[in-house]
Amino acid sequence: MCWSATADLVAGTVVCAVGIVCLARVRRARDLPVAALPLLLGAHQLVAVWGMGGGCSPAATAWAVIALPLLALWVPAGVLLAAAPEVRRRLWAPLAAGLATAAVLSYCLATRPVTAEIRGHTIGYGVNVPWMPLVLAGYLFATLGSLLLGGDRRLRTLGAVLAVGALACSALWRLEFASTWCAFAAVASLLVWGWVRRPEPASAAS
Repeated sequence: MCWSATADLVAGTVVCAVGIVCLARVRRARDLPVAALPLLLGAHQLVAVWGMGGGCSPAATAWAVIALPLLALWVPAGVLLAAAPEVRRRLWAPLAAGLATAAVLSYCLATRPVTAEIRGHTIGYGVNVPWMPLVLAGYLFATLGSLLLGGDRRLRTLGAVLAVGALACSALWRLEFASTWCAFAAVASLLVWGWVRRPEPASAAS
């Protein structure tokens, strides 16, 4: 949850709109997964509004599915598809980590309930995940690692900004002050929009 349900609703709608613009501007089919990230993040934000009542609900499960196994696999796969051929080899490791992490998280979500409870000005989502430090390391390597290793300057910037943003979100969430997810998603979406609008390489244009 952001500052309020209204803020979440507005932010989610705007981020979804940015995602639609990104998809409309894509020039290469293999860029579609990365270009669709804002749409995915915006939908995730809107699901958070739906699940603000707390408890164990389909909204909480939907939130966790997007945040955990889906992004763990979507991001490294999208970066690999969009990458230049000469850098793809080093992106197989983040993708493998994403596959393993997504498999573990999917099993946990399929066999254990997801809970959501309001904590101060935030919503705390509970998922019983074994070997949490190892799973978290795999998740971060799959998502942030693939962006940082992707070879594209704009995607490296996105990875660095998301790493800093994740630390800030985590700190503020632990304080139960306010979730900064809406701002986090908005910044990420603008960076993806900049990546989609990047000039086409001369070799590709020719």
